Amino acid sequence: MGEARKLAAILAADVVGYSRLASADEDRTLARLRALRSDLIDPTIAVHNGRVVKRTGDGAIVEFRSVVDAVRCAIEVQNGMVERNAGLPPERRIEFRIGIHLGDVVEESDGDLMGDGVNIASRLEGVAAPGAICLSEDAYRQVKARLDLSVSDLGQTQLKNIAEPLRIYSLEVGLAAKAASAPRAEPVAPAVSSATMALPDKPSIAVLPFTNMSGDPEQEYFADGMVEDIITALSRFSQLFVIARNSSFTYKGRAVDVRQAARELGVRYVLEGSVRKSGDRLRITGQLIDALTGNHLWADRFDGGLEDVFDLQDKITESVVGAVEPTLRKAEIERARRKPVENLNAYDHYLRALPHVYAFRPDENLKGLELLLKAIDFDPAFPPALAYAAWCIEQRLTRGWSPFGRDDAGTAIALSRRALAAGGDDATTLVITGFVLVMVGRDYDTGLDAVRRALALNPGSGLVALLSSFAMVFAGNPEDALVQAERAMALNPLDPGFFLYLTSTGYCHLLSGRPDQALELARRSAALYSDWDSTYWLLVPAYTQLDRLEEARTALAKLLTLSPGITVSALRQLLPFRNSSSLNMILDGFRKAGLPE
Repeated sequence: MGEARKLAAILAADVVGYSRLASADEDRTLARLRALRSDLIDPTIAVHNGRVVKRTGDGAIVEFRSVVDAVRCAIEVQNGMVERNAGLPPERRIEFRIGIHLGDVVEESDGDLMGDGVNIASRLEGVAAPGAICLSEDAYRQVKARLDLSVSDLGQTQLKNIAEPLRIYSLEVGLAAKAASAPRAEPVAPAVSSATMALPDKPSIAVLPFTNMSGDPEQEYFADGMVEDIITALSRFSQLFVIARNSSFTYKGRAVDVRQAARELGVRYVLEGSVRKSGDRLRITGQLIDALTGNHLWADRFDGGLEDVFDLQDKITESVVGAVEPTLRKAEIERARRKPVENLNAYDHYLRALPHVYAFRPDENLKGLELLLKAIDFDPAFPPALAYAAWCIEQRLTRGWSPFGRDDAGTAIALSRRALAAGGDDATTLVITGFVLVMVGRDYDTGLDAVRRALALNPGSGLVALLSSFAMVFAGNPEDALVQAERAMALNPLDPGFFLYLTSTGYCHLLSGRPDQALELARRSAALYSDWDSTYWLLVPAYTQLDRLEEARTALAKLLTLSPGITVSALRQLLPFRNSSSLNMILDGFRKAGLPE
């Protein structure tokens, strides 16, 4: 791939006085910087969907999807540094300067970024005060209506090696960024005890009543109904501890301090929002907050008309839940990763395993499997750990990776059945075990029964919809599978594993006689992640059905680099298609492309 030009939000950061710190105590300074990266900086970048483009010894260039994400990330890092520097003498403090710009950049084939967008961000960082964040006017314009910020206008400033002066804004840090909202009523005495409740042993969340900012009493019912739907939908995730509606609604109509409410309700995370009406249009905003740190993990807004208010309510609930659940999971994984090893329990080992499981690489898979087996040692009846361990082994079997044990198929099936027995009311456990029983055990009836139960328990989970679609397509129901595949894409459009969703949808189209649509989806999947072999199981037969043999051979050559020695007979054993005509159609495509028997 050659270079590509695009618009991007660029954050440049640098340590103030790094040479002085290093000359005073280089080893200690480097150790502190490494700890900051692993404990604060990298997790915060990940939560806000950033990508580290390059690092210098004392700084970094980071790309974000939006300026809002970049600014939130910068504020959380700077706030975190204030906490970490508390009590240290000035000469030992590590402080960052940060500059943020929205501009044109050129992405090189290796992922590096060049151009004015990067240069301006770097120059903005250079003029920022220690602990401050400087924004260009282009960047500030994107966030001034989205965040409550204390801002100093520094006026037109000539930056080094930048031809024209730029207007610059400096942000005051010390408080986490929050979504903009209208002034609320003065606080009243709380109706609940101010005693702090202990946190549960799994992710805990309260959904507070959304604020009606329209002045229209009719929207009160809409907002309350939507919050109730969100609470109900989140409650279907057995991995979450969700505060009941009656407790959350004691805060209705009151100015709420999120941290205080979280302490009183005994939760770590709080979801709050607002509803605003203009004519026959509604705007709903929501934000998810880690109440222990004050960090904002997610925020978004949704617009819609009032023609069908219940349909709008359903769509917003689905979107919010689809975003909140994976965001909570990511935050909990980062929290578990930072725990000392001696303090880990079954749940922590399970959380630590998930990033390795979802890496879909043999070495990472092995790390995930070992962590899951440790979780099972702590709690032999822990359903998610049993299910994910079975899935890890399924990956090793269907990918052709080196065996884990003497009878991997038997182990995967046994783990799945143990998970089913222990977690029959957990949608994630059900869908993973159902998928494994289809893929490894060829037990289509039990597998499909499990995924249908998972869908009934939690129709709002993107993972449940995704794995259900794979199980259904291999079990011979491509049209039913397509419904779930498209639902999965709608529920989780920003999933880093979105290539899986595209591949699943492509299989549905291919087996329903639409190879042109299957090809488009397979190519999009390969563009997102070119080393996922299952995509080529789809891409090769799609090309051959469209008589594009040269491209089919090119795709096959790529597959052979991922799965050396693969043959038609090996694929026959790997692919668990219940319908023999579907299997033969796939295999014939590989034969035409030149795969040996």
